[in-house]
Amino acid sequence: MENTFERAKEIFNYPFFKLIRTAHDVHVQNFDGQTVQISGILSVKTGGCSEDCAYCAQSIRNGSKFPKQPMLSLETVVAAAREAKNRGASRFCMSTSGRCPSSEMEFDKICKMVKEVKSLGMETCVTIGMISKEQALKLKQSGLDYYNHNVDTSPDFYGKIISTHTIDDRIKTITAVQSAGINVCSGGIVGMGETNDDRIKMLVLLANLKPPPQCVPINKLVKIPGTSVDNSHPIDDFDFVRLIALARILMPRSYVKIAAGRNTFPDGIQALCMFAGANALFSSEKLLTVNNVKDGMDKSLFAKLDIRLEQPLNTMDSMLAR
Repeated sequence: MENTFERAKEIFNYPFFKLIRTAHDVHVQNFDGQTVQISGILSVKTGGCSEDCAYCAQSIRNGSKFPKQPMLSLETVVAAAREAKNRGASRFCMSTSGRCPSSEMEFDKICKMVKEVKSLGMETCVTIGMISKEQALKLKQSGLDYYNHNVDTSPDFYGKIISTHTIDDRIKTITAVQSAGINVCSGGIVGMGETNDDRIKMLVLLANLKPPPQCVPINKLVKIPGTSVDNSHPIDDFDFVRLIALARILMPRSYVKIAAGRNTFPDGIQALCMFAGANALFSSEKLLTVNNVKDGMDKSLFAKLDIRLEQPLNTMDSMLAR
């Protein structure tokens, strides 16, 4: 049954305790309620992006003047992945700035990174912009487990934050990735000036993909001076918990990830998010260009909540078997 905006809005507006109880029940029917999946992330090529995404420090069209960094060496990336694994990460995500890979040589380097990180016994993830079906198949052959490509926001609000590509362009890449048999990681950013209706529509769009994303990251906007949304009103903490709960209810078998902005939430809000169905987090102290939680804070929180770390799944089949 296709999810509708009307049904999703009704769920989002449940009394708060009813909402998170409902989401928790869905969560424990599909996952171990005491485990979280941890990912490391690294920007392997930073800055100089031609796109005009309003939230991004790496765009040359924004005023943040973020320095451009060439692609890191294979050895540097593998060392970072090994360090992330030692911190408990079972998945490692590699990101490049730009609309798409700039050349076949760059794309081949990314495939080599995927192979080497995979050889460490970790799940692999990349976010490298828009790609073709042929490129997706090559990534699959290299051992890629997840491809991150966020839809960012609702179709209605999309044109207000990005003009250099459309949300349909995003969906085309997601379709190409799915056709290659790669898990999709796709979510969005909240707190850019959109309404709760926009946030709900974004989740409905994701839930109606066939299949829905295997991982759904929800990012709280981290304001960066010089970007056009740096004066937007932040999302209320409890509305953020409501979004996590709605994502869990609409996409019961997907990992729901608290991504950027988690360092702004107190432990109590993070605990509510996990009770409501969030079961994936980034462990890195830095998320591409913004800060994440400091080293050791997650270990303390997990001890308080009796949370265990999930081991790698590694294959599409293990996700589809849920």
